[in-house]
Amino acid sequence: MNYREKIRTLLHFVGLWLCLCASPSFAQTQHQKWETVLAQARGQSVYWHAWSGDANINAYIDWVVARVAEDFGIQLTHVKIIDAAAAVQTIETEFAAGRRSSGGSIDLIWINGENFARLKNQGMLGRAFAQDLPNYGLLNLEDKITLRWDFSESVDGLESPWGLAQFAFLYDREQMHAFPGDAAALLAFAQAHPGRFAYPAPPAFVGTTFLKQLALDLLDDPALLYAPAPTGAQAQEQLAPLWAYMDALHPHLWRGGQAFPESHIELRDLYSRDEVDVLMTFNPADLAVLVDQGTLPPSFA
Repeated sequence: MNYREKIRTLLHFVGLWLCLCASPSFAQTQHQKWETVLAQARGQSVYWHAWSGDANINAYIDWVVARVAEDFGIQLTHVKIIDAAAAVQTIETEFAAGRRSSGGSIDLIWINGENFARLKNQGMLGRAFAQDLPNYGLLNLEDKITLRWDFSESVDGLESPWGLAQFAFLYDREQMHAFPGDAAALLAFAQAHPGRFAYPAPPAFVGTTFLKQLALDLLDDPALLYAPAPTGAQAQEQLAPLWAYMDALHPHLWRGGQAFPESHIELRDLYSRDEVDVLMTFNPADLAVLVDQGTLPPSFA
């Protein structure tokens, strides 16, 4: 069983899909193909390189490992990584050594848009596979642009979502009666509360998303962010409002903007030591989990 078949098999079990109605003929055809894939997959091993920086996500992946072993006879190994770029570099090295359609050490990877574009532009992603997944016909491709584009790069069936994310700020309603609603208000908050705000340093995905959120608010034409990324002088010109804003914001950040937490998990540690007032997450469900665990007080929003 080659790596493409492994990917098709595993993604079906870890995918969290949006629902639309599929035609009976489409569903029947896909079912027949999938039964063949399942038969080929039984007894196979899959090495899944996935970010391991969150205990709750790791626990979910452990659950998936047990389920695919019990239900489908697939031995799934979670290869825990902190930075997907390291795994991407491994793929590049193996590709250069001729290990392309088979023999690679990475079967499946949880990847962000930046690294997806990096592999796609180098022709290292093989052929499109997402449309072969049984539930592909259930995806709301028309209304969800994030299922068709990743970091302004067309997906073209070369990756498939296994979860949905939404950037969110978390704060204590007893300490902050209202959260700043835009970039200007956030700057005013940081100026009035020096050292009490921080964001994860890019390329941490939450920190990068924070910058994108600011860019959406600050750029005169946010549509530019959905176009292919410019380079050189054009990029500097388009992003000038963002850089000017960051120059104004940084002196008022935690440690005067001279140091940054490496991740949103480390940002939580700063809050636990009463060093910052605001947290960030890519998963709004984090709030309920953290409150339930006692990590955050019930007054958090």
